[in-house]
Amino acid sequence: MSARRVLVVCALLVLVVAGCDRPGAGNDEAGRGDGRSVPVEPAWREATLPVPPGPAGRLVLRDAVSCAGVWFLVGGVVDAAGGSRPAAWSSADGSTWLPVPVAASTFYGRQHVLYAAACAPGGGGRVAALGAKNGGVHGNPRTGTWVRDDGGPLREVPAAFELFGGPRAVSVARLAAGAGGWLIAGARADGAAVWTSPDAGGFTLAEGLPELAGDARGRTAAYDAVALPAGWLVVGSLLPAGGAALRPMAWTSVDGRSWRRAELPVQDGRGRAERVVLRDGVPVVVGAVSDGFAVWRADDGVRWRRVGGFGAAGPGVLSVVGLAVVGGALVAVTGDGAGRAVRMSTDGGVSWRSVRVPLTVVDGGDTALTVAGGDDRLLLLADDGGASHAWWGRV
Repeated sequence: MSARRVLVVCALLVLVVAGCDRPGAGNDEAGRGDGRSVPVEPAWREATLPVPPGPAGRLVLRDAVSCAGVWFLVGGVVDAAGGSRPAAWSSADGSTWLPVPVAASTFYGRQHVLYAAACAPGGGGRVAALGAKNGGVHGNPRTGTWVRDDGGPLREVPAAFELFGGPRAVSVARLAAGAGGWLIAGARADGAAVWTSPDAGGFTLAEGLPELAGDARGRTAAYDAVALPAGWLVVGSLLPAGGAALRPMAWTSVDGRSWRRAELPVQDGRGRAERVVLRDGVPVVVGAVSDGFAVWRADDGVRWRRVGGFGAAGPGVLSVVGLAVVGGALVAVTGDGAGRAVRMSTDGGVSWRSVRVPLTVVDGGDTALTVAGGDDRLLLLADDGGASHAWWGRV
């Protein structure tokens, strides 16, 4: 498929999402929260991040992860002309942050903004990240991976252009790590795809896989992934053949090659499964549906049920852009076309309360709002398009 055809497909998917994800009253299953209860007000405390050595610019913060008590934060530095370079920070206590040395090896790698991070389980000290920079004749993302061993620099992993790009590229979304290695969830021209690696030192693309990729039933896309005790869970959507609305999907695999597909239950069949975490070992998924946002759980790891959700007030396309577990609580970040908001659930996703945040962030453009959790501490990253901030809160 040509790059132009891939762009057309992506544009069509955006239009489909816009048509099906308008918020409504929503009265599906019992136990839905409406977000109008008394808001949660963490005692936010702003963290100070030093500007990494190099050309001046403003910080852009995009993702963070807690790795056996050590925090790792990724993003970039953007100058007044729009030029960018990758950046990362680490902290042993959340109060004092130090820049992580960055070792880029390619033209586009030196311009990456890092947007997703994960760490090896068990405190092994290995951290990996995804980075991208739009470029080339079509302005498509030039995506790559980065890896860091404990105490060393974050170094770019050299890769062939078509591993993440090329005429079949669509998206490279999220990164997960587990006992079986590392996995990236995304999409290629024929639907959902994954990239796997034993050590994050180099990834192998797996596209066109039965059940995971698109087929006669429709086109798939993967948005997020989490490691299971034995294998992987990937979440995303299906656009049925001849259909006009996305359906929320989940896939499981032991080895990253053979996949089993499941459609998540929703009253009218419309929606997307966008973010997934494990809470007490149980997979929890949050995604946009036609009347707001839905929450699904698979208590036995196989059979999915919708357990709750919450509405949305904005007029635009709904999205879930962040999900974390903090002290047993679920914290979700959503967008509704007007702004981005944070909500919290302490009962496994059944009911939700809004969370007051110290910065108003509109939805879209160069803005960002996301969360990361560790123990009972919540790290909030916010970028209103003019400046980025990081705050700590306890829940």
